[in-house]
Amino acid sequence: MLKERIEKYLKEQGNNIYIEEKEYAEKHQLMSEGDAFEVKDPDTRFTEAYIERGDKETEEVLGRETADFLNKSIEYFKRHINEFMYLESQWFEIIGVDAISFEVDDLFRTYDVMLGLKLPKKKEAAIRSYMERTLQGDSPTFDLMFNQQDGLWDLNFALDNIQGFREDLTIGNAYLLIYRYLFHLVETVEAEIKSM
Repeated sequence: MLKERIEKYLKEQGNNIYIEEKEYAEKHQLMSEGDAFEVKDPDTRFTEAYIERGDKETEEVLGRETADFLNKSIEYFKRHINEFMYLESQWFEIIGVDAISFEVDDLFRTYDVMLGLKLPKKKEAAIRSYMERTLQGDSPTFDLMFNQQDGLWDLNFALDNIQGFREDLTIGNAYLLIYRYLFHLVETVEAEIKSM
């Protein structure tokens, strides 16, 4: 669960954390009053990430990228419509995500986010409710299907429908926006579990 994963992180890493974890730790009183938080620069969150570009049709790896790739505009994927990006990060462990893929939809030209989410199967209604309440736009849609084999929720949604989305985002800032959205999704779903 999110609380246990953040507590573990605080024990291992101390008070040098990012804003999402800081807000959560304060809200759930995971630190003593005298503890001082050092908030890390959000632009450094994914500097250690494993990044690949792949071909959407064949899933062939086109190249492994460094963190510098995160400084490119998300419009890169509109210019390279045949490509997708795959990113793994230690930070995804906190929110129960294995990895996040990112691409532009061939038909609708939206920026699509695809991931596996580790939440109990019985939480489908809570996940759907959160997505329906928080995604914006004329007709925001998402796909949510439980994968029995992996025990994960396969979740796809358009980044365009998340509050804070802008066309001029860098890839790194897009991933920060996705992370924050998923962090609040997991926090909300887990809070509903406890209130039952």
